[in-house]
Amino acid sequence: MPSAPVAAKAMLHQWEEPCLVGSHGAGCVFFSGCNLRCRFCQNGIISQEGFGKPLTVPELRAVFQSLVDRGAACLDLVTPTHFTPAVAEALGDGEWPVPVVWNSSGYEKPETLRTLEGKVQVYLPDLKYALAEPARKYSGAADYFDWASAAIWEMFRQTGPYVMEGGQLKRGVLIRHLLLPGELENTRRCIDWVAETFAPGQVLFSLMSQYTPQPGAQGNLRRHVTKAEYRAAVAYMENCGITDGYTQERTSAKEEYTPDFDLSGL
Repeated sequence: MPSAPVAAKAMLHQWEEPCLVGSHGAGCVFFSGCNLRCRFCQNGIISQEGFGKPLTVPELRAVFQSLVDRGAACLDLVTPTHFTPAVAEALGDGEWPVPVVWNSSGYEKPETLRTLEGKVQVYLPDLKYALAEPARKYSGAADYFDWASAAIWEMFRQTGPYVMEGGQLKRGVLIRHLLLPGELENTRRCIDWVAETFAPGQVLFSLMSQYTPQPGAQGNLRRHVTKAEYRAAVAYMENCGITDGYTQERTSAKEEYTPDFDLSGL
């Protein structure tokens, strides 16, 4: 990717967590490229194949404003990390009328995130792995947890405990974890870290079941998560005392929930 932003779609998206969508949807901007190479990525056409439209900083700011004008509940910036300087410039120094959401892989340097302080109200990081082997095998990043745990700490330092108003998240950190087929132990270790690191009421946690096998998938990645796997993960989360957050219907594991990346909204 170049230093200037590239995006594949801007839309009002209804399929984020309920605290982000409001009445009309989250105002999502899907950036192209990624700093990981996950073998199971549902957005591979834009994250790994480079599809997208180059934008200037003023053009990107105009996209943000258009989403707000259409009633977006938040500005949801999807995979923006590698464009951080340009995105920060597009956001500017003034306060937007809706929360700005940094929707990222979690594989980020804390010093990068510090450049966003005051510009981002809600951090929406993945915590994909707590174990090095699946991180290496599936995303080519054995050091994932070292960086992601430090990044999430920095996010929480900036926002403090989460703040909800009228059912909508106005400030805070919402950590996502996608259960992968055959990787229940990795999920348990991610849950352990969240439960041991944050007190109740400090962060939100979203345990996702939407893994969808992608073309060419091998091994366990060829199948969906089973009912038993997801039930076990939910039970473990509850037993660890994590009650602030979300679980997901297994019907979410369908390709139709993936947007059509057609450059619309740009």
